[in-house]
Amino acid sequence: MPESQYHLQSKDSLVVLVLLALVVGVLSGFVGAVFRITLQRADQLRDSLIAWAHGGSFAGFFFIVGLSAAAALIAAWLARRFSPHASGSGIPHVEAVLHGQVPPAPYRLVPIKFVGGILAIGSGLALGREGPTVQMGSSIAHFVGQVFRRDWPDCRVLIAAGAGAGLATAFNAPIAGAIFVLEELVQKFEHRIAIAALAASATAIAVARTLLPDAPDFIVAPLSYGDPVTRPLFFVLGGVIGLLAVTYNSTLLATVAAAERLRRLPVEARAGLIGAAVGTLGWFVPTLIGGGDAITQRTLANTETLTLVPVAFLVRFLLGPVSYAASTPGGLFAPLLTVGAQSGLLFGAACHFVFPSVDIQPEAFAVVGMAAFFTGVVRTPLTGIVLVTEMTASVTMLLPMLGACCVAMLVPTLMRNAPIYDSLRERTLRSERGRQGEIGRKQTLRARH
Repeated sequence: MPESQYHLQSKDSLVVLVLLALVVGVLSGFVGAVFRITLQRADQLRDSLIAWAHGGSFAGFFFIVGLSAAAALIAAWLARRFSPHASGSGIPHVEAVLHGQVPPAPYRLVPIKFVGGILAIGSGLALGREGPTVQMGSSIAHFVGQVFRRDWPDCRVLIAAGAGAGLATAFNAPIAGAIFVLEELVQKFEHRIAIAALAASATAIAVARTLLPDAPDFIVAPLSYGDPVTRPLFFVLGGVIGLLAVTYNSTLLATVAAAERLRRLPVEARAGLIGAAVGTLGWFVPTLIGGGDAITQRTLANTETLTLVPVAFLVRFLLGPVSYAASTPGGLFAPLLTVGAQSGLLFGAACHFVFPSVDIQPEAFAVVGMAAFFTGVVRTPLTGIVLVTEMTASVTMLLPMLGACCVAMLVPTLMRNAPIYDSLRERTLRSERGRQGEIGRKQTLRARH
């Protein structure tokens, strides 16, 4: 084939790919927006039911606990029975697909992830909406690629673009969605994927904003650039958060491993017990359960009683790993941002107490803490910085974020602590090998009989 003809076909293929990425963005943006709206309604319903049940004393208590347990149990059952890949975040599975380590999940994952995510997060589990939207976006993209009979290299590009569109819709952050695809999902810069991810994220946000408010997820008061003497404090914050990130990763993996060692207890029973525990917490402190957006907003506004923030921080630090161990659909990002904001606010308040003569805004440390903790856990600093900037519409903290994220990434790297999605992807691959082995054994037994 002449070189000029090859280049012409390559350009035509790229144009078709971009057009399909626009379609993927439209579909992913619509599904993601409906998912967000439904989650908001589920959160409102949960809060209303808890308030109503408090009038029923013990009967009301058991109603809330039973309802949370049932919702978590059903979510885990749906994933196990109909789409095992739908359990957990889903992002490690998408990464494995893009690296050619596992095949794409069947298309029934989308409704299972949607319904299961609503039940799990709506029941009060500390899980994020981004995991479901990322995995649903990638599955939708694979379906589009199959419908238009694209080969695997093109389908891979579309899957990556759909995942980015899902993240963009989850947090109203189109640039972060595209960056996340390159920095985390494929972990290298590929021109075709970059172009398709930008196209899909752009159309996803355009569609989502017709259904959702066209505003940043969090409202942050104007922040000053701060006194130059405060700059070193952000590096110290990065070091502290780097240590917290290592602890969080270890806690999450240990909690999941402990849950899996309870082999005699079905996954649905484990999810039901965790749901009951979360329902009990919700009965006494309903403001501490759920995805965490409301907690993050209160933290960024610094409206919480400062003496209660350490307790809330400890609860959320443990609640995220415990909720993830339930094996229900749900992500990690939103809970990470909550813990990051709380840790940043506590650090900023401590600095303000130690250096009363220095102009220190604890809220500024909360914003930086979100990006730093995200970076320490996931090891994607660009995604963390851009994501928090888009979600808060605040650019004054970009320079402090750079310093804090640098140290927050340095500390876990020096301690040889693996990024959380690398660890979870290894678990996904082991589960997939075990599942395939079990299928093979069953087929062998059937053949013998």
